[in-house]
Amino acid sequence: MILHPSDTASFDCWVDASHAAEWNRSTAVDDAATAKSRMGYVVLYANCPLLWSSKLQTEIALSSTEAEYIALSQSMREVIPLMALMKEAQQMRLPIRPLSPKIHCKVFEDNTGAIEIAKVPKMRPRTKHLNIKYHHFREEVSKGTVSIYHVKTEDQMADMLTKPLDQKLFEAHREKMMGW
Repeated sequence: MILHPSDTASFDCWVDASHAAEWNRSTAVDDAATAKSRMGYVVLYANCPLLWSSKLQTEIALSSTEAEYIALSQSMREVIPLMALMKEAQQMRLPIRPLSPKIHCKVFEDNTGAIEIAKVPKMRPRTKHLNIKYHHFREEVSKGTVSIYHVKTEDQMADMLTKPLDQKLFEAHREKMMGW
């Protein structure tokens, strides 16, 4: 694999979740894990893949919006420390390409409900249980160090980490992520 870093170095995070993706009527009675959602995210720096993950969530989400928001929160637990590390390296004047990158992360999410919860800090009766565990990254959104963008489902690169895709779409996402 040959990676070609872009000149404008920043973090890009592609996040997706498939609500109760493993649910199976015949095994659901004996296996509660079938109700858990699968989440996936890809973190790029300077347009090169830095880390990625595909796993079942640790708890059962009550809606697709909640599953997506949990995935968004989990991905930010990976990105925010990386941004802090980059900022510290920058302050120590370590040679980073480019010499003064903007420490910022663009997050691409295909669920408008999850985007709304992340951007608008108001309490909603159906989401108040998310308050402590998953809202930790809202401060970064309000400071402007994290920006969240809506992306169409068919353009969601992290889709390949949450469910089987047809070969053409999988190859398109793989090329976008890896360059091949």
